[in-house]
Amino acid sequence: MKKLLTFVLALMMIFSMTACTKPNGGDEVKTYKVGVAIYRYNDNFMTLYREEIKNYFKSLETDKVKYELSFVDGKDSMDEQSNQIDTFIAQKMDVIILNLVQTSSAEVLIDKIVAADIPLVLINREPLGDDGDESYEGILNNPKVCYVGADARQSGTYQGEIVLALEDKGDINGDGVVNYIMIMGDVENVDAQYRTEYSIKALVDAGVKVNCLYQDTAIWDQTKGQELVANALAQFGDQIEVVFCNNDGMALGAAQALRDAGRTVGVDVYLLGVDALDECQEMVKEGTMTGTVLNDHIGQSHTAVDVAIKLLNGEAIENYYWVDYVKVDKAYFN
Repeated sequence: MKKLLTFVLALMMIFSMTACTKPNGGDEVKTYKVGVAIYRYNDNFMTLYREEIKNYFKSLETDKVKYELSFVDGKDSMDEQSNQIDTFIAQKMDVIILNLVQTSSAEVLIDKIVAADIPLVLINREPLGDDGDESYEGILNNPKVCYVGADARQSGTYQGEIVLALEDKGDINGDGVVNYIMIMGDVENVDAQYRTEYSIKALVDAGVKVNCLYQDTAIWDQTKGQELVANALAQFGDQIEVVFCNNDGMALGAAQALRDAGRTVGVDVYLLGVDALDECQEMVKEGTMTGTVLNDHIGQSHTAVDVAIKLLNGEAIENYYWVDYVKVDKAYFN
């Protein structure tokens, strides 16, 4: 009986050892744990980005390599995201992909992850150095940390250039001044800062006189965007000639507020966004939105995944990876 029990136990051990192997030659399947922290799930653009990360990782799996993805929603809370990073570290993730809630607090999270010797790919929200440029010490020259994103200055410039390409250059009433309102994203976010600055800079650099009637932050939110534009319309009415929005979510809210106020895009007002969401591209085609800027979630997410896999394989990486924006106006569809 004792010999039989020993034999059974031996068989069980053999079975448990072979359960984690593939039948083709007994090669073990390597499973990498990937933690993906998103600043807020209900952001239109980051929803597309998140889904593409998941799909692209899945498409790269083989019989021998699998990726176990753990996604978390930061709920636009720095405390929440910090706790999530602590959990990722405790779970010994093989790589972390991080979409920061607050770029101004990047150092705290980056230092935690670096101290745990976990490779890090920052996406979409760029932490800046003390002098306001991209030379952030937590990224620069760190062999296991990088940033993947697009230069927000380009997106702002493209918004301005779309207005410049209009026959009246945004000056609907012909008084020689473009009166505009600016609906910003998170004021601490560099994308919001650059899109706000460079959209107007493009007009000024071209010799166009501008006047800001109203500027406020809707924190990337569609409902809040609608509310702020409604407020601006109540205050300034027909004086508003151009509505700039730092993203398409807020632009969709702005579009509703304009309709409610009886304004017609392309006739007595212009409307600009960023992200080129499918709905907004259709609006540009129809003329119910003046233009948007393609924020390439596919190019960015694929680059982020490719770099994450390089890090998993111990390959050398660059510290910055840039993906270009694309202007989307009527000419884009011709």
